[in-house]
Amino acid sequence: MEGFQFIDIIILAMAAGFIVLRLRSVLGRRTGHEPTPDSPDPRAEDSFTRNPDNVVQLPVPPARRSPESVMLDIEPAYQGTPLEAGLVQIKMSDPSFSASGFLEGAAKAFEMIVAAYAKHDIDTLRPLLSTDVYARFAASIQDREERGESMDTELVVLKPPRLGNVEVREGRAVVDVRFQSEQVNVVKDKSGTIVEGDRDHVDSVTDVWTFARELASPSPNWILIATRSVEA
Repeated sequence: MEGFQFIDIIILAMAAGFIVLRLRSVLGRRTGHEPTPDSPDPRAEDSFTRNPDNVVQLPVPPARRSPESVMLDIEPAYQGTPLEAGLVQIKMSDPSFSASGFLEGAAKAFEMIVAAYAKHDIDTLRPLLSTDVYARFAASIQDREERGESMDTELVVLKPPRLGNVEVREGRAVVDVRFQSEQVNVVKDKSGTIVEGDRDHVDSVTDVWTFARELASPSPNWILIATRSVEA
């Protein structure tokens, strides 16, 4: 019996030694050179160097610019003018915005809307106008159609448009644009007889159109929300 107990003790000691060795291989042992919580693990830097394909770069959100730095991006013609504050507000929400680019787009919109209105093209007008402006334009077109009249408009000259008031209201950019143009406008009845206007007369027309855009919207499109005619 004592021999068997001795053998049992040896077997238990071997098993305990084996377990200790396994634990050391899995958990490791302290050598006095372990990285502290505040010190970087030198192996981490080495792994990034040797395995760049395993590194996932997280997107870093752009730093929000200050109004002072945005002012430097505003076109010189508007710096120090009453328009500067509104332009800075828009550009802080939309860094791609520029007054010159906006005015170029506004000129194209003016030409499209004037032509579509004369041609009774409500499909072109609908996405370019606010609900109120579209309702007015559509009502005027319907009145002409009910009378059997048609309209011819020739945009002879369109001068470079100019910015009017610029502001941001509750996240909505609102910009006035002044258009000066030379136009020939005539209205004809069913028989083609001119009942309004003169083909040989060029009208000088000055309009102020107001465009708006929700700055939080992913759509870059501006909508015409108001129009008025003014004396040149």
